[in-house]
Amino acid sequence: MTTISRAAAGLRRPLRLALLAAALCGAQPALSADPAKSPSLPSATAAPATDAALRARSQAAACTNCHGPAGRAPAGSTIPPLAGRPQAELAAQMQAFKAGTRPATVMHQIARGYSDDQIAAITAWFAAVR
Repeated sequence: MTTISRAAAGLRRPLRLALLAAALCGAQPALSADPAKSPSLPSATAAPATDAALRARSQAAACTNCHGPAGRAPAGSTIPPLAGRPQAELAAQMQAFKAGTRPATVMHQIARGYSDDQIAAITAWFAAVR
């Protein structure tokens, strides 16, 4: 039987956790900071992502819970897709939700949580998704 010292056994757990974290991070290509390796980034972003672009993508990620990955709603969904729609159209709808002039179940509450600059960035991100 092989015996392992307490010091060696104590290193196993952090090593396993580090390997698990690396595997989990590797399984999340949408979170990659390299746009060339990230399928969820708009194809128009061939240059390295800026902080503003990464921030917009992160904020837009909240929309994917309902509107689908990268704003592509599943087939047959009653929730509209956002990917590739004109930025002005998306921004106008978000502003209408925010003002309470467009009927909604939850979007009016969600839209109120964003500043006008954030809405512009998020809608530009979805407009660029192809």
